[in-house]
Amino acid sequence: EVNFWIIPIIQGFVQIEELVVNYNESSDDDKSSPETPPQESSCVDDIHPTFLVALISRRSRHRAGMRYKRRGVDKNGNVANYVETEQLIHVHNHTLSYIQTRGSVPVFWSQVGYRYNPRPRLDKSENETVSCFRAHFEEQLKNYKKQVIINLVDQTGREKIIGDAYLKQVLLYNNANLTYVSFDFHEHW
Repeated sequence: EVNFWIIPIIQGFVQIEELVVNYNESSDDDKSSPETPPQESSCVDDIHPTFLVALISRRSRHRAGMRYKRRGVDKNGNVANYVETEQLIHVHNHTLSYIQTRGSVPVFWSQVGYRYNPRPRLDKSENETVSCFRAHFEEQLKNYKKQVIINLVDQTGREKIIGDAYLKQVLLYNNANLTYVSFDFHEHW
């Protein structure tokens, strides 16, 4: 009886744009020159295909919160500040979709204080984390089948403790549908 009063909404972002790809070899200066004659074409779609591009980001209602105040995983496998972003491209009656998810490292950890970049700490042991880590990735694999994990945690600095705990959980989970990649921005800066 109360369903009438419930309004389904998302916390996120949606943008849809139409893009035209120009394959002409001329530069932007040549295209805008008054001396350049207009190009006549029999089929505009073949010469300048039109793409419809949509970007949709959906933030999870579980464990949303401020940075430094909401971190890690909870007892149900929900990670803090989880966002699913889908990119859709429609061209020539074909639609392509690419989905990327992001969220906090799925171990029990926190950062105390408001100062710039507080030191992270682990809040539970490796054994206490296993079932929640497993719950998180079982849900991910149920929804997306295979996952490539890109760990963006600093591998040598103060975040190393979180990165090491993450890798240990991936190794313990040992699932063939997960690919783990560690990418340290500081190394490539």
